[in-house]
Amino acid sequence: MQSNMRRPPLLPVIIGTGFGAGFWPWGPGTAGAVLATAIWLALWTVMGPEALIVVTAALIVVFTLLGTWATARLEPFWGEDPSRVVVDEMVGVWIPLLLATGWKTALAALILFRFFDIVKPLGIRRLDERPGAFWVMGDDIAAGIYSAIVLAAALGAAHYLS
Repeated sequence: MQSNMRRPPLLPVIIGTGFGAGFWPWGPGTAGAVLATAIWLALWTVMGPEALIVVTAALIVVFTLLGTWATARLEPFWGEDPSRVVVDEMVGVWIPLLLATGWKTALAALILFRFFDIVKPLGIRRLDERPGAFWVMGDDIAAGIYSAIVLAAALGAAHYLS
């Protein structure tokens, strides 16, 4: 009976692990980012561009709030910034996906986000080192913003050169 008392609550586990993607043993962060990209691609097939931007922005806001809440509930069970929590990667990759126009730019957004999330340049590492559930989300939000800036520059250059 005592082992059940140390089990984290189910709803934070579902949200925090990105519907279970965080349990992937080989790169849970990548699994979360790939899942979020797959969700975006599924939405892309059924929505117009304006609706997709609105829905993606809503996903970012809602899952930032839910992810912060879920992480705060999971850290007492799994420790600070647990690797199983990947909702932060989902939010992070949705940021550059705001600029994506199809599967090629979605793939570029995913690759750029994972680069910034793994390497953690330009102050992202400092955000990652801050304690608390919000900062678990915060470093990935910064990685997503940097990814969006690079993607916007690349798209602008491609448009200018065409």
